[in-house]
Amino acid sequence: MIVLDTHAWLWWSVDPARLSKRARSAIDGATEIGVSAISAWEVGMLEQRGRISLDRPASRWVRAALDLDPRIVELPLDARTAVDAAALAADGLPGDPADRFIYATARSRNAKLVTRDAALRAHDRARSIW
Repeated sequence: MIVLDTHAWLWWSVDPARLSKRARSAIDGATEIGVSAISAWEVGMLEQRGRISLDRPASRWVRAALDLDPRIVELPLDARTAVDAAALAADGLPGDPADRFIYATARSRNAKLVTRDAALRAHDRARSIW
């Protein structure tokens, strides 16, 4: 399994050319593609704030994007991952809470994380793909 950061999921869904060659290759070769529930929340927030424009309401876009490929696995948030995400701030991982949730989700599943985010990549180069 690989886990997609929110921007990687958005780009893969609507504009795959924005992904790096390495990211596209990892997605193409994955048997399972994990998308954290926090990414759905983040898509909704980004649309509400006018930072992204979707071709349909966020709720319908998310459902369609989750159904885009049979390899996609929706990854719910759980208490253990939430506590791990909270601890990441003290562990030196900067950024917003959504980034920490997504990273903690990938780590809890021992999965690679497809992300362009420099802070996430610097925090764990072995786990990140871009």
